[in-house]
Amino acid sequence: MKRILITGGAGFIGSHLSEKLLNEGNDIICLDNFFTGSKDNIRHLIGNNKFELVRHDIIKEYFAEVDQIYNLACPASPIHYQYNPIKTMKTSVMGVINMLGLAKRCNARILQASTSEVYGNPVIHPQVETYWGNVNPIGLRSCYDEGKRCAETLMMDYNRQNNIDIRIARIFNTYGPNMAINDGRVISNFIIQALKNEPITVYGKGTQTRSFCYVTDMIDALVKLMESNFIGPVNLGNPEEYKIIELAELIIELTNSKSKIIFEALPSDDPVQREPDISLAKIKLNWEPSTPLKEGLLLTINYFDKVLSNKVNI
Repeated sequence: MKRILITGGAGFIGSHLSEKLLNEGNDIICLDNFFTGSKDNIRHLIGNNKFELVRHDIIKEYFAEVDQIYNLACPASPIHYQYNPIKTMKTSVMGVINMLGLAKRCNARILQASTSEVYGNPVIHPQVETYWGNVNPIGLRSCYDEGKRCAETLMMDYNRQNNIDIRIARIFNTYGPNMAINDGRVISNFIIQALKNEPITVYGKGTQTRSFCYVTDMIDALVKLMESNFIGPVNLGNPEEYKIIELAELIIELTNSKSKIIFEALPSDDPVQREPDISLAKIKLNWEPSTPLKEGLLLTINYFDKVLSNKVNI
């Protein structure tokens, strides 16, 4: 049994991680400022005496005695991280410094939830961990992209200078239940539009590609990384690549929707290709995703259908 701090613990990935680690018998401190997280995601855990919910923003110091820290706190969809770009950057820099300071005081192991966005609009495909990326440092997405790159720098420097026990996970597109209805990411957007029989908005020609990892596969990867002896960074995601137009057509089919596809201009700095090379994860963590896209989408569609039916504001 460990005492584990999960920042962003009421968010999409954090809530699934909180539940898994709690069910394994650990004491969980779920820290969240509820900018994108939701109490509805973790409400069923609150009565457990091993689960503690704390409203807190990691840009301010937090003190506790813990064995492990999963730092997942940061808005991850463009609509949210661009809402207050300065705050987004503060979360990735000041917040990570505060969590690393806590790890140093407690002698705790800390895992940083980094992102595939550190690769920017990649010029190599698929992306490998040794690729340094192609990021616009002054664009609309840079508050998130460069914030996460800086967070990785801080993690490595605290490891080299202070011998902090770190782990760095580069998370690629992840989806599943507990995504916010206003998340703004492609799968949640398409599913909500399809269930409402509204036009499905595809940016550009829809030929840009993404890969999609179901959330339970991602949770398994994060826990394996935390419990391993591998620092990282390591790509975590599903290496199967899909065109956005193909995803839209599949979601229309799975929802039996009457939605039509409409096209709008491609957003600034939107990556053309995004697919992880997970060779390192297979070797170091003995991990690869196992949930087929269609199966994961059906589970996610069922979740959003219930949310819309109950008119729950997730």
